[in-house]
Amino acid sequence: MAMKNALIIFIISGLFIPLKRAENQQLQSFSLAEVRLLEGPFQRAQQADMKYMLALNPDRLLAPFLIDAGIEPKAPRYGSWESLGLDGHTAGHYLSALSFMYASTGKEELIKRLDYMIDWLARCQEKNSNGYVAGIPDGKSLWNDIAAGKINVGSFSLENRWVPLYNIHKLFAGLRDAYLVAGNRQALDVLIKLTDWFYDLTRNLTDEQIQTMLRSEHGGLNEVFADVSVITGDQKYLTLAKRFSHRLILDPLIEGKDELTGLHANTQIPKVVGFERIAELTGNEEWANAIRSNPTTLGICVFAWLTGNEEWANAARFFWSRVVDNRSVSIGGNSVREHFNPVNDFSSMIESVQGPESCNTYNMLKLTRFLFLADQECKYMDYYERALFNHILSSEEPDKGGFVYFTPMRPRHYRVYSQPQQCFWCCVGTGMENHGKYGLMIYSHNEKDVFVNLFIPSVLKWEEKGITITQQTKFPFQDNTEIKLKMLVAQAFKLKIRYPAWVRQGEMKISVNGQPFRFSEDPSSYVSIDRKWKSGDVVSVTMPMHTHIEYLPDSSSWASIEYGPVVLAAITDTTDLNGLYADDSRMGHVANGPLYPLEDDPVIVSEDKDFVAGVHPVNGKPLTFTMPDLIYPEKYRNLELVPFSGIHEARYMIYWPVMTADSLESRNKALREKEDQLLAIESMTVDQVAPGEQQPEAEHNFKGENTESGVFQGKHWRHAKGWFSYDLNNTGREGCILRVTYYGLDRGRNFDILVNDQVIATVKLDGSHGNAFFEKEYTIPQDILDGNQNDVLNVKFKAHKGSVAGGIYYLRLIK
Repeated sequence: MAMKNALIIFIISGLFIPLKRAENQQLQSFSLAEVRLLEGPFQRAQQADMKYMLALNPDRLLAPFLIDAGIEPKAPRYGSWESLGLDGHTAGHYLSALSFMYASTGKEELIKRLDYMIDWLARCQEKNSNGYVAGIPDGKSLWNDIAAGKINVGSFSLENRWVPLYNIHKLFAGLRDAYLVAGNRQALDVLIKLTDWFYDLTRNLTDEQIQTMLRSEHGGLNEVFADVSVITGDQKYLTLAKRFSHRLILDPLIEGKDELTGLHANTQIPKVVGFERIAELTGNEEWANAIRSNPTTLGICVFAWLTGNEEWANAARFFWSRVVDNRSVSIGGNSVREHFNPVNDFSSMIESVQGPESCNTYNMLKLTRFLFLADQECKYMDYYERALFNHILSSEEPDKGGFVYFTPMRPRHYRVYSQPQQCFWCCVGTGMENHGKYGLMIYSHNEKDVFVNLFIPSVLKWEEKGITITQQTKFPFQDNTEIKLKMLVAQAFKLKIRYPAWVRQGEMKISVNGQPFRFSEDPSSYVSIDRKWKSGDVVSVTMPMHTHIEYLPDSSSWASIEYGPVVLAAITDTTDLNGLYADDSRMGHVANGPLYPLEDDPVIVSEDKDFVAGVHPVNGKPLTFTMPDLIYPEKYRNLELVPFSGIHEARYMIYWPVMTADSLESRNKALREKEDQLLAIESMTVDQVAPGEQQPEAEHNFKGENTESGVFQGKHWRHAKGWFSYDLNNTGREGCILRVTYYGLDRGRNFDILVNDQVIATVKLDGSHGNAFFEKEYTIPQDILDGNQNDVLNVKFKAHKGSVAGGIYYLRLIK
């Protein structure tokens, strides 16, 4: 038993350490408590985050849990998503965020809040008496149905509740973090009881039933269950983790197939984090049983454990490469309107105001961290740096601390920020976590060597070895960093410094105590300095940065300008920033101010696609550039390029259209025609729904029976053998026509369209419109409009007996 406990402690020390691949020596993160940030943009973001967190009322976050347990809440629950069906999800994030921030700063108020919340969650769990605790509305009847095998599932619903598995995953993860990161033992007790409840709840479900459940968004349940298996040493939780791994996503990845287009991006990324975590923990399926039956086999079984499940690990690697290399923009983010766009067409990325989602990058960084610690390949840290410096750092307003949901790539658009008492989106939860754990991957280590992964001012104290490392740097505003070592005793180890991919071959310079250190490593690798170190040793690193151009992955003519790892952007203006600080409305996180026509955007005119020669630094302004000879029209020629992470409360340009002088007029004509059509229909639209997409459906009170959704030719659809419906807002009562988009080859589909339960049309799709999408309009009878007193029209698509309603590809209510 002592050996088993020692093994468990070894695995979980330092915050969920992935186990090594067979060919690598164990690599671990340092715990957040071992790293402190020094003055700089990341520390500033950390402090703004902490101020935001402390502005929240724990009693209001706990209210859904007390209500569910039959305890009088001490304060009313919050609004926004916390009162729209996702009640309680923020509290789980808050537990994680408090844990990370306490470990990173040591501020006592944070641990007091964490202990207080865990204590109340334990009371709720005790009141429920069966190990269950959550804030899900009417959750107990939901789980009773699940246990009985009654599984009514949609992509974003389960038993007609808004993603309850996703919701409860946040609590599982928060309890885990409270124990492993902040050391709260009561959190472990609540976590194990909750996991046992879930295990018992689903014990009698078939694998097919569970896989059906997993069609509904469920976060990273498999990852947390895998972690519980490590904490407890109990194999049953690892079995639970594998049962709750979605084979519909896993199997194609194992086969090296990219079937991601159209999928809800952040639904998939946590699943893959779980695949990787399980791969780290499972090699030989019989390892645990073998240890129990014959303790002398411990060494062999541990080797099998450490070797990992390469099939699942390769699936995670393949997913990572496809997302990073083919589906991400220059800031490291991905997705349009929360979904993966086609790899060969990023036009929606440029046109939409719902660009990369912060939650996606939060989870991609988690996956990247696990892969790096397992494989020790520098490419993972090159991406980690890109995403951290450009997307995550930019996703928080540095003074007020508001968090960003979508970061539009659309030229001359803007971002919206949350407010602490009003906004409780998913990206608020991950946002509170993000800026409290910047210290997680600045350094890492194996048994004795230290890796310097990121160039962020910080202090590392490796007390076990008696080593203190202080990194002083103003990077990226300067191209160097200085690393000072303080030792209790002189000792030999390797200091491994990342040679970033963006530094040219032969240009990186390193000196030790003023003496040049010669090395032969290439960019995107680690330079290893192997020596006996003593207190006072200083390592100086110079990493020359250069301007370079990065086009969208589809090779279209949209370019981002970068300097070293930093994405540069330009402020164009500060006009029409509607809803800049969001209210508590369902879609307050979307920047819904006016769209400025693409044809009026600044354009880079160049005969050379690599136009870096026209980008010039501004004297006396670090990381500031102009390109007056490239920009058209003339009114934009004074725009300055600065780090995107420093741009806030403004419209901006990240991606620029690049063209020759000859192609400028034809491009503007084509854009003008397309924009005129878009703006014309938008001006006529009162409300609209994209069927099959999570946020639009949730916003419009989607309901249905025997209904499915999917993606075809890059467009989302929904159909039903039963029915489905939406509530459309008819503000001002101007809407009087439904415009519905169909696919021309759908045939043999007969259904009714009802508005407020009255049939307004019977539709018969006969395949006569050919291989194309088409639209049809239906006038809403005046008596329905006159009788509509609440400015909401319920639109239902109901299949005839033995037939199908839909597919519906888009729905508009127009004037």
